[in-house]
Amino acid sequence: MKHYLTILLFVIQSVLWAQTPKNPNPSEIYHRLQKLNTLGSALYIAAHPDDENTKLISYLSNHHQAETSYFSFTRGNGGQNLISEELGKALGIIRTYELYNARKIDGGKQYFSTADDFGYSKLPTEAFEKWNDADMLDQLVYAIRVLQPDIIVNRFDHRKEGVTHGHHTASAQLAIKAYDLAADSSYVTKIGPTETWKVKRLFFNVSYWFYGGKDAFAKADKTKYIALDIGKYYPLLGYSNQEIASKSRSQHQSQGFGDMSSRGSDIEYLELIKGEKINENSPNLFEGINTSWSRISKTENLQRSIDNLLQNFDFVVVENNVKPLLTIYEEIQKLPESFYKSIKLKETRQLIVDCLGLYIEVSSPQKFGTFNDTITLKLEIANRSHQNINIHNLNVFSKDFSIHTEVLHNETHISFLENIALNERFKSSINYSNNAL
Repeated sequence: MKHYLTILLFVIQSVLWAQTPKNPNPSEIYHRLQKLNTLGSALYIAAHPDDENTKLISYLSNHHQAETSYFSFTRGNGGQNLISEELGKALGIIRTYELYNARKIDGGKQYFSTADDFGYSKLPTEAFEKWNDADMLDQLVYAIRVLQPDIIVNRFDHRKEGVTHGHHTASAQLAIKAYDLAADSSYVTKIGPTETWKVKRLFFNVSYWFYGGKDAFAKADKTKYIALDIGKYYPLLGYSNQEIASKSRSQHQSQGFGDMSSRGSDIEYLELIKGEKINENSPNLFEGINTSWSRISKTENLQRSIDNLLQNFDFVVVENNVKPLLTIYEEIQKLPESFYKSIKLKETRQLIVDCLGLYIEVSSPQKFGTFNDTITLKLEIANRSHQNINIHNLNVFSKDFSIHTEVLHNETHISFLENIALNERFKSSINYSNNAL
């Protein structure tokens, strides 16, 4: 029986030197397998790169195993640069990739609107005038309907104008409106048709910043807030939640950030703004939300397959997990199209690649490339498993290139593609089959 998969490889678009792929160890693979068993989604909303709370993003992604995203309205192009001379749009590119790098560490996904970071403003009304608040609201509603978050967390308080950056307050006020409009069938976004989505809860992520400092916050009445201990330790990863968040936060190098790690109990405070209340004595932001496969009908066999693999995962000969993963992949393929089907298919493909120890790298000897330039790409595939992998084709910029080669155990396949035009998004895929399974 042949199994066919497609592996998606994403390479930095504006800068074409390669970053060496990293193969996870067995415990990291198992941690990702646990996430395959969770169907929950969270969206964190703020205004700029560096506004996000990496501790909470890491907690949602690694403790709750939720599909966690950060929506930043701007790319930070209106700020200062502490590492080089780039400002304006060039700085926006730097900060964009700093956020991408941060999400690779804390497990989140990164999204932006088209809002311009035009500099400091005191009131949200100025931000709305510069941004066109109707367009920004439209983009956020569209993002909510596409990402289908069970919960939303605002970094800033929508009620307090003039006490922080106008962009900050504007981001929170837009989120409040988008929460309701995303579920309103009469509201049609300009971007494209999407089904409505009802978010279960919206929280405000309180910080000592809003109280003038840690000492003042320690003395403040916090009875109306939910006290959430995010100080978790992840034995499979070997890090505490705060250590992961610190590494993520430290990616904001253009702003001179370098966050110190911490360990042990660590309390975050949240205020429920919209939606159903939760048990504050044992707070779970996803309380009452079905985050199992049973939220999709006819997934009983799939659930059993995943549970069996979690129970019998082979940490020593990791490639032995590929066959049950292929079965899981085929069962997910049978499901009707949905938000979680596409996500879980992608996660399963990556788990198969990880368990095979398959090394796949697309690189270029050219350091830089601009739109409509042509470049040469080097494709390297190393098979470290004992399974024979048949490579069928490579797809780059929507163009298919026939490979048709078999990569045996401990062999490496290297090929070159010349005169590749940089006129579409830098995305490539490889189609292969594993005849031995």
